[in-house]
Amino acid sequence: MKALIIALFAISTTVIVDAQLRQSAAVDTGKKVVCVYNSTSFTREGLGKVTIPELEPAVSFCDVLVYGWAGIDPITNKVKSLNEKLDLDQGQGLFRQVTNLKTKYPKLKVLLGVGGNADPNHDIYLQLLENPAAFAIFINSAYTLVKSYHFDGLDLGWEFKPNKPKRIRSGIGSFWYSTKKVFGLAGKPLDDNSEQHKVAFKDLVRQIKDAIRPDNYILALTVLPNQNTTVHYDVAGLAPNVDFVTLATYDYQTWERNNNEADYPAPIYSLHERIPESNVDYQVNMWLQNGLPSHKLIIAIPTHGRSWQLSTESTRTGVPPISENVNNPGQAGIQTGTPGFLSYPEVCSLLPNPSNAHLKGEHQPLRIQRDPSTRYGTYAYRLPDENGNFGIWVGYEDPETAQSKATYAVRKNLAGVAIHDLGNDDFRGSCTGDKYPILRAAKYRLAQPN
Repeated sequence: MKALIIALFAISTTVIVDAQLRQSAAVDTGKKVVCVYNSTSFTREGLGKVTIPELEPAVSFCDVLVYGWAGIDPITNKVKSLNEKLDLDQGQGLFRQVTNLKTKYPKLKVLLGVGGNADPNHDIYLQLLENPAAFAIFINSAYTLVKSYHFDGLDLGWEFKPNKPKRIRSGIGSFWYSTKKVFGLAGKPLDDNSEQHKVAFKDLVRQIKDAIRPDNYILALTVLPNQNTTVHYDVAGLAPNVDFVTLATYDYQTWERNNNEADYPAPIYSLHERIPESNVDYQVNMWLQNGLPSHKLIIAIPTHGRSWQLSTESTRTGVPPISENVNNPGQAGIQTGTPGFLSYPEVCSLLPNPSNAHLKGEHQPLRIQRDPSTRYGTYAYRLPDENGNFGIWVGYEDPETAQSKATYAVRKNLAGVAIHDLGNDDFRGSCTGDKYPILRAAKYRLAQPN
């Protein structure tokens, strides 16, 4: 009965949100919704495949659609498709299929994303910055793709080296780590040539903007997860030449980065005895204080969760951080197929509903723990059985947390939010019958007057 009440509440909440969204649609608050379509979701098998017809119901809620992702040829320094058979006209023509959506949705802007941690040639991004003579080649090739396929500009998800993972520390541990940092004993720097790369990236961005300005093309940046702003970005120098910057403020805790501690992957605010930088608010304030106007700053809302396996030695309460023997990723989802990673519909299938309330073992639904403070996020867990099997902990986004992050964006007077990405939202409506519930919830909140 409890599971049925939860399911009915979720459905009724979505219906109310949809009705409010339709009523608020005429209100223009000036806030953007940037939607990322990672084309790799098109190549999935089965129900995880996101084709253009599956994508289209989301488009009416998006102001900007970023097609992710193109890459850089390591030999020629040209921007290139990472899957020519999928993207280009001589293949399935997905570039053009996506930009053709503007015919039906003329207010939509479609950007070509470059990088985005999708390009396997990570080193070329720093190598290019060390070769200013190649900037013109990069820019001309990007311009050609944008022009040929009727994109409205570029989104650069530049692949700088991410921060090294850090353990959650006690008060004494945090003090000792800070002391080591002061004396230069806290490990190797992220990038030995960081100042050179920072200056070169600023120059590259300026040259791109100069080249595309006559066509009124958009230039946006996506700051990928766990990148150090002070190391990589001259914020004040970049600000005049970018239309907006999206901070991918998530994946602070993942199994790949830290297989010893399960914790909130994308909190809005800092938690007690956590790494102070690992939250939305810290990163937003960093960019604002360094010179980016708030009307150019966007925060990303992920549509996925991060999971770890629990064992008999793990905490029995589920309250993070969990550091007792969680050194294995959660089982891969059926659609996404990545250990430690679950799309929202994959998470939703594990939560209580009328059809699984009676199940046990590996099919027993997870316990949901929501965050009344709206500061940290939602998590769910299932304790292992007497043999130590089937335990899982997952921190994830849902429509409720999406609204909390959109509310944060409104209160900070930011430009809006970005959905990262559409392919991991519930695009088939399998949770409650409504498609793209995370996108819809964020859009509804932004559509409300302050």
